[in-house]
Amino acid sequence: MATALNVNGKTVSVDADPSTPILWALRDNLDMTGTKFGCGMALCGACTVHMNGQAVRSCVTPISAAVGQKIVTIEAQASDKVGKAVQDAWVKHDVAQCGYCQSGQVMVATALLKANKNPSDQQIDEAMAGNICRCGTYQRIRVAVKDAAKAAA
Repeated sequence: MATALNVNGKTVSVDADPSTPILWALRDNLDMTGTKFGCGMALCGACTVHMNGQAVRSCVTPISAAVGQKIVTIEAQASDKVGKAVQDAWVKHDVAQCGYCQSGQVMVATALLKANKNPSDQQIDEAMAGNICRCGTYQRIRVAVKDAAKAAA
């Protein structure tokens, strides 16, 4: 059954059961592998995408919930002013070590900065708390978010 979705500003057709999580539609049907599978239970954040500007866990959000919504993935962040500032700050501050969680981290940081242009350390920590980084780069993440906020202003 084909479902029409708006992904990164384009209408795409996904031939999958409506209960299929967005994550698998992106990866398996659309060959967009930037969004990662981590836990499958919305606990780690590796699968984070934006739906109508809000960070959502694509591993538990079915494509049926995304019909008529605007989905944005890590692949589109470089074309967004705030997303580009976040990506640049990530590189500047060597945030990524293994890199596996970083697409989800970038997506959450971008959503945070779009909602709050100058977050405090506490607000950054609260927003990023649901994203697990096994390498423990949390300090660099906070520095990069603050730097991206300045760059995007």
